[in-house]
Amino acid sequence: MVLILVTLGSLWLVGELWAVVLVIVCASILAGTVAPLVSWLEAHRVRRPFAIAIVFGAMTLLLVLWGLATIPTLIDQIADMVRNAPQTQARLADRFAHSHLLAPWADSIRNFRLGHVATQATPSAFAFSLGIAEGIGYFGTTLVLAIYLIADHERINGFVFALFPKRYHVRLARVMSKLGTIVGGYVRGQVITSLCMFVFAFVLLMACGVDHALAIAAFAGVTDVIPFVGGLLAMTPALLTAIPRGEVILIIIFVSMLVYQEFESRILVPRVYGRTLRLPSAAVILALLIGGKLGGILGALLALPIAAAIRMLVEELRVELPGDDSDHREVLARDLAAERVYALKSAGASPEEAAKLATELADEEARVEDALVVDVEHDRKVPPKPVH
Repeated sequence: MVLILVTLGSLWLVGELWAVVLVIVCASILAGTVAPLVSWLEAHRVRRPFAIAIVFGAMTLLLVLWGLATIPTLIDQIADMVRNAPQTQARLADRFAHSHLLAPWADSIRNFRLGHVATQATPSAFAFSLGIAEGIGYFGTTLVLAIYLIADHERINGFVFALFPKRYHVRLARVMSKLGTIVGGYVRGQVITSLCMFVFAFVLLMACGVDHALAIAAFAGVTDVIPFVGGLLAMTPALLTAIPRGEVILIIIFVSMLVYQEFESRILVPRVYGRTLRLPSAAVILALLIGGKLGGILGALLALPIAAAIRMLVEELRVELPGDDSDHREVLARDLAAERVYALKSAGASPEEAAKLATELADEEARVEDALVVDVEHDRKVPPKPVH
């Protein structure tokens, strides 16, 4: 009964503090992403505080440069669109009227009341502005928390290890190491898909002669990290800028970006994330759908690393699935040997020292496991010699 009550109370507390939990998760992902860069700088004789300052300073600089390259252009486009809205509406209505295919919509466009829409949209715009301000506050908190997580990682690791019994420390070290690998794979996948979107949008807009192609492509590359709605956000400024080029260019851009979105969501994303996160393509699509349904945009963003983490936990914690009848005796024997070595070496050690020792043993065990996997794959590729 006590366990059930504690579990229900924990679930209720997580629900009430969902925003705080989300900030902690995002900060952990950000810290895990930049930690290898900080370690690389430390290996090249850069002190840790300066390494952290260099990495986060470079990230901030890139973010500022992206904002300077995209936000002013988008604001100018929105302002021009508002100023020229009546002329654009009349021009579109005339062009639709001269087309046999689009003529039925000409009167609807001509009679559309833009002023009424602007009046109705004012409260929504105010709420959206408040949401943006709140999001910026959460982003700043996440950034600061990530810096603290990296700067004080030894004491934080010691605190985490102190919460678990010592017999689970080696397993915990394995899980934390694999979580870092998952985060790195997820971020690499995001970088790959965003670069592909940036290149595609830039080439398409330049070929169509659209103004501000670089800024719009940069905006499309960043919004591409948002599953499902990222493509619509990327498509909107491109279509608005293409209106003066005529209906043909408008249709070409719309169809091209729509086809690319289907290609990315159905082919590119499952293949990229399936390989980096070791998830089947079908699992990638299902995870995105479930995450988007349960948590909206943020749920879809975190769906893939959470799905990969669940798969990893089942594997690393040696959970016996009902339909899995594999022989795990060799793996369990290695786990038991590592735990015995850890128990001997960590006797009397502080939590920080114990965390470091468990991590070293987990890394050594992972190297042995990887070597065994390579040997098995080599044996599969090389056919056995015939027996005479």
